Amino acid sequence: MTPFTKSAALVALLVPAAAFAGMDVGQNVGTTETEVRAALIDLGYEVQEIEFENSAIEAGVTRDGVAYEVEIAMDTGVITEIDVDSEANDDDGDNDD
Repeated sequence: MTPFTKSAALVALLVPAAAFAGMDVGQNVGTTETEVRAALIDLGYEVQEIEFENSAIEAGVTRDGVAYEVEIAMDTGVITEIDVDSEANDDDGDNDD
């Protein structure tokens, strides 16, 4: 493996999946279901569900075959957390993918 290949492989491992997802923590996507849905669709996501729980809006979205769980502060509309939804991305249901 060349030094460039090693470096490229390391960068690929270190950059979180969300960085490639088109949305970032701290990004404002709105405080209503309509605003959040529209913003996520504009970013290229298919919105599966939006739930309001406690002080957060939780959105389940997919893009390019990858499912994400997005948490948004209800009072500000700012994305506070983005997680790859490992259960939704598990092809055969045995949680090993």
